[in-house]
Amino acid sequence: MSKKVGAKISKLEEERNRKDSGFGTATTSTRARLILPDGSFNVKRKGQSFSAWLNLYHRMITMPVFEFVLVIALSYFVVNLVFAGMYYWIGIEHLSGIDEQTQFVSPFWGAFFFSSQTLTTVGYGHISPLGSLTNAVAAVEALVGLMMFALITGLVYGRFSTPSPKILFSRNILVSPYLDMNGLMFRMINERNSHLINVKVNVMMSRNEKDETGKLTRKYYNLALERDFIQFFSTSWTVVHPITPDSPFFEETPEKMAASDTEILIAVEGMNDAYSDSVHVRTSYLYNEFVWGRKFVPILSEKGTGYIIDLDKINDSIEASLNS
Repeated sequence: MSKKVGAKISKLEEERNRKDSGFGTATTSTRARLILPDGSFNVKRKGQSFSAWLNLYHRMITMPVFEFVLVIALSYFVVNLVFAGMYYWIGIEHLSGIDEQTQFVSPFWGAFFFSSQTLTTVGYGHISPLGSLTNAVAAVEALVGLMMFALITGLVYGRFSTPSPKILFSRNILVSPYLDMNGLMFRMINERNSHLINVKVNVMMSRNEKDETGKLTRKYYNLALERDFIQFFSTSWTVVHPITPDSPFFEETPEKMAASDTEILIAVEGMNDAYSDSVHVRTSYLYNEFVWGRKFVPILSEKGTGYIIDLDKINDSIEASLNS
């Protein structure tokens, strides 16, 4: 085998073994965060098709509750508005009994309220359609109503049935004394009363480095943890990366981290025992969210025959001298 072929194979093996979080190695900025604190990816897509951009089901499932209720209410109002306009265009006289309802409201709003009764299949019976065209519109509206509320029911079920873990992370990641060395530490707590089991955490460090050609590229390093798996996530978990001479964080300083745009990427995976479904949570810490020479204070205390965990103390820490 020639040296040239051997070099190519060596390069290929190096590329295969290269760590990558999925963001690639290209970098155009030294101040671009990869993962936002809420776990969303700091990536914007350009040139999407309309259907891919809309992704209506995903939007409805993941949007905040207030926005979801507002969209449903507006959709209900708009559909009734459209059918009320159709009844009004056909002629109010084709709605039998509407005269009684329109004594206190305008004929259009009388048609609107008849539309709402038809859409929901309530049908109080005070108003009924007359003529083939009006009956046809009412029949179509009844079908639209059945489909609309079936979709809403599915969306509501989807929102309630989808596991929504609420894991709190400490505001900062600390560099603290650990055993006879130092360690990189952050704390997380399961805020909900639901229980997570078989929880695994993966921690990766990302930073900009120059390659052999002098080109600035983004490098990724898996950080070995004191432990990366726990059976029961019932209280809090302080995740620790021991800073040994083999650690890519060894001999790091705040100045070096700022210059290389260092970011710690965290992925948590576990099982929700109530849903028997996997849950996934992400977050990250940027170089300016590191605090050196502090350690977390305990937040678990005993009370009677049980334990109390104080979520308000998740960020509490005290000064601690680092080991040399």
